[in-house]
Amino acid sequence: MLSRLEQTQQKYGGANHIIDNWLTERQELLVKYCKLAALPPYDTEAKQLPDVANVNDFCQVLIDYLSAGHFEIFNDIVKQCREHGPESAKLAENIYPKITETTNKLVEFNDKYMAMNVSADLGDFDSDLSAIGQILESQLELEDELIQTLYSKHS
Repeated sequence: MLSRLEQTQQKYGGANHIIDNWLTERQELLVKYCKLAALPPYDTEAKQLPDVANVNDFCQVLIDYLSAGHFEIFNDIVKQCREHGPESAKLAENIYPKITETTNKLVEFNDKYMAMNVSADLGDFDSDLSAIGQILESQLELEDELIQTLYSKHS
């Protein structure tokens, strides 16, 4: 996921200030996810359930990222795609419902784990975090497809 982000930043970085900021937020989200999941380069940390504060922090960053995308960036990108022509608009409008599906699943994870306290049962956390990783991967692929649609010229 981090290498995908780097590729997206290299390809589209500097073209749009809003997208640059969003990709920076994505990087923060992915780093926090990798730390929680003990994925490289953070896999040297002890293999134990994460601290509740780290889970809450990840959830906050996740919901902030999703909110920025859903309420600000996606609509702006779709609007700009419409200005590029009907084919570009159609591609963007086809991607948007798929993003909404993955966003809803990510919000469900947030709702389940955001308000945890130290006595919370984390029995399902590893499997939920793994599933969220796959959903997050799909979300990022769709977002990149939407960004690519914005920068591709369609007539």
